[in-house]
Amino acid sequence: MRIKLSLLFFLLAFASSKAQYSFSGHIDNKEWHDNVYLSIIEDYRKISGVYSEQIIARVKTDSLGFFKFSGDQLENENRIYRIHVDNCFDDDQNQSHFNGHCDDSKEVIFIAKNSDTIVFPFSFDKQMFCDIKSNNEKAIVFVKIDSLREEMKFAFGEYRSEASRKLNNKKWFKTLQDFGHNLNEPIAELYIYSFLSDRRNDLHEHYLEDLKTNTYYNDLLGRLEKRYPNSPYTKQYKAELTSDEFIVNDKNDSNFNWNYLLYTVLVLSLIGNIWFWLNRKKLQNQTLIEAKDQLTKQEQNILSLLLEEKSNKEIADTLFVSLSTVKTHVNNIYKKLNVSSRDEIKSLFNS
Repeated sequence: MRIKLSLLFFLLAFASSKAQYSFSGHIDNKEWHDNVYLSIIEDYRKISGVYSEQIIARVKTDSLGFFKFSGDQLENENRIYRIHVDNCFDDDQNQSHFNGHCDDSKEVIFIAKNSDTIVFPFSFDKQMFCDIKSNNEKAIVFVKIDSLREEMKFAFGEYRSEASRKLNNKKWFKTLQDFGHNLNEPIAELYIYSFLSDRRNDLHEHYLEDLKTNTYYNDLLGRLEKRYPNSPYTKQYKAELTSDEFIVNDKNDSNFNWNYLLYTVLVLSLIGNIWFWLNRKKLQNQTLIEAKDQLTKQEQNILSLLLEEKSNKEIADTLFVSLSTVKTHVNNIYKKLNVSSRDEIKSLFNS
């Protein structure tokens, strides 16, 4: 009996120790439909919006607007999640979720893992999704970043001159970058990075310039690979960074003075031609020496007289041999030097 009780206790303890998440809160059900959606975000370029492929659960609120997501199927390390409500009607809700846009929606973005408990209570005057209470200190980082971005929007809106815009670009770019780094959460830095590098905003040009000299981006990659080596965020960031670095380097190449390259090519070509000619001459001389070594002493004497443009009779008189002997030696010389006429011999040795 005691063994059975001990076994039962062990099983209950094991079941209770299994990690489970719990995300709960309230919505104003007078303003919003009673459907609440939970999404996992694996593409940090799609953090804000409504995307059907990201939705992993849907619950309905009770009469007081309370909702709760729970289970044990989430990742065991930090990921980006979104909870949202919208007022799309049933007949157009699927279309809104498909194209990633709903004019009338409210969302909250947070970081969580499978063992986290998170509560989204009402704040002042029934404002929802403005506060996050969690046992995971990283859960609220996106709220902090959004708060800083609101300050940035105010600073940009105060003065609209071109000079003010450039100064604010430089100031807030660095401010957001440093703020993200100090959060000690690389995933949160990606939220900032996706904003600063977005091709649709004014900061993108500054980002490309910053990428040329700032080691921050490769440092961020290092932090991601150390903390989240196998996450989709790390793979996506690495691919984007490689692509943007290629763009930056390609632009640098386009500013290169091509005249210098042309002059260099011409000089190298001239040096190459001289080297080729000298080596060809050297090889040709070597070939002629080897060819002459094949000739007998008498054939070499006749070759010298041929190069002096002596006739066969003149060669015979000079060497005191018969005319037929000279003709035989000349034919042997032709064969050994692989020529067929006196002109070819002169061309071969005089070149």
